[in-house]
Amino acid sequence: MNGGPATGGGHAVIRTRSAVAALVAAAALGLVTGRFVLPPPPGADVHPAARSGAAAGGASQGTSALRTPGVSAPTPAPSGSASPAGATGPVTHANLLEPAAFGPEFGIGRIHVTDRYGDGSYANAACTGEKTLTETLGGPGAHFRGLMTGTRTNPSDPTLAAESADQVAREVAAEARSPSLAQNFAERLLLEQVPCQEEAPGHWVYGKTTTLRLAPDVTASWMGSYPGSLNTTGTAPEGKEPCGGIAVLRSGNHYGVLEVAACLGTAAMNRVVRTALSQL
Repeated sequence: MNGGPATGGGHAVIRTRSAVAALVAAAALGLVTGRFVLPPPPGADVHPAARSGAAAGGASQGTSALRTPGVSAPTPAPSGSASPAGATGPVTHANLLEPAAFGPEFGIGRIHVTDRYGDGSYANAACTGEKTLTETLGGPGAHFRGLMTGTRTNPSDPTLAAESADQVAREVAAEARSPSLAQNFAERLLLEQVPCQEEAPGHWVYGKTTTLRLAPDVTASWMGSYPGSLNTTGTAPEGKEPCGGIAVLRSGNHYGVLEVAACLGTAAMNRVVRTALSQL
């Protein structure tokens, strides 16, 4: 033995001195800020989550939902807004869509509202075989609301305009005994519309289903309507704007169907359907 220092001993002394200096610096910083944070030991790796975030370019972590063909990805609630709670109790007139929802297209005061309670057709299309709400669901009556630009109504149903060109929209809404039953009703009402997504060329057709989700039990699914002149393949054309459409809504134990007869495009339909869902 030559009595000299062990190999690497000088580096160990330097590392020890560095560690002591770091601890003293951390303690001094703690006295000023009130927070004592020890530095990571030399050579320590970053937290796995931080490392994966950095590898992704700083993107937030999340799970991408798989898309079902013909169904768009759910649209979340706007950033910073509180998620609405699902409705409870009976449906009232206050739960139905107001004319203001169509203000950008029709202005204030142009739309008249008529209401009734009972049974009747609920905007299901002839391509699936028109039924009343009771025939489809076997449930009690519902609230019907017609929104129209004219004052003359159909003698058999005041929520329908005498002239179809005057009809802006029509909503049917009711309550179920439980949120799960309301979900079941909404799913059945939506299935009634699905066959209209495929029709012979030249026949009007519904487009793909778009889903809006404001909360787990506050959701809506809508399909745009396309005239027969745009149906050349048996389905709605890609890249074309709809002309109104139909939506099935569900909030807690409330459910409903909204038919928009006004020729609204995608952005306006999303806005109106979201407003109706928030109101329900």
